[in-house]
Amino acid sequence: MAARTSPTERQKRLGAELRKMRTAAGMTGEHAAGLLGVDRGKISNIESGARAISAERLRILARNCDCDDEAYVDALVGMARPARDGWWERYRGSLPAGLLDVAELEHHAVRIRSVHFVHMPGLLQTSDHAQAVFKAALPPLPDHEVALRLAHRLERQRVLEGDEPTAYVGMVHEAALRMSFGGRKVARGQLEQLLGMTRRPHVTVRVIPFDAGSFPGAGQTVVHAEGPMPRLDTVQIDSAHGPEFLHQEAQLSTYRAQLDWMEQRALSPEESRDVIHNIAGRL
Repeated sequence: MAARTSPTERQKRLGAELRKMRTAAGMTGEHAAGLLGVDRGKISNIESGARAISAERLRILARNCDCDDEAYVDALVGMARPARDGWWERYRGSLPAGLLDVAELEHHAVRIRSVHFVHMPGLLQTSDHAQAVFKAALPPLPDHEVALRLAHRLERQRVLEGDEPTAYVGMVHEAALRMSFGGRKVARGQLEQLLGMTRRPHVTVRVIPFDAGSFPGAGQTVVHAEGPMPRLDTVQIDSAHGPEFLHQEAQLSTYRAQLDWMEQRALSPEESRDVIHNIAGRL
């Protein structure tokens, strides 16, 4: 199988986990290559996500690295399994790869937890709100790219629909509730959408009120996508140049703690609905 020119974030994550497993066992790349019957360069490509690895070879590597966590190995095999093209692949070449990686991350997440200080959660946005956000980008996006991003964002929201929707907890600062992207009518529609989503049993929205005071972190959007086990979690943060993905244990611990802090100080779901309803009523 030829090497991939642009591995996805999920493929790179699998490679990083395999490298971590190998180095923790004190195994050299040359030794791993010999075990798997490949040349040394292919080990580097596998660990960078540029080349696939079969389930059989992955299990051989895990056994020889004395990795006896069967659930973890099974999860890695699931990541290595050739995936049918996800819906996001239709946008490859038309939208930045990072946006596609976000969609794939959400698709495979067991649960999603996020905190937002200025924007509404992408998974809960109305089309009018999302369009207003995209039109505020600098440099300005051409109309066709706004339309593509809007279609992509609305398709992302399907993870909250269907027979087995993903559990979602969104923490939204009161400042974000009072932003008026697109004007008063759009803002009111967005708040009504937020209230409607809270009626779904798998969706929880918690408001962080101004009264909560200071908070840890830089105030950026943080999304914590839980994997089949904590060591396979991923944190995605927004930046001016696109999404960033973090999965080192120290990073995961920091952001888990930050989100826990937010949840402890956020209003209850019932109190949060009252705040959203009151703000919407003033628009």
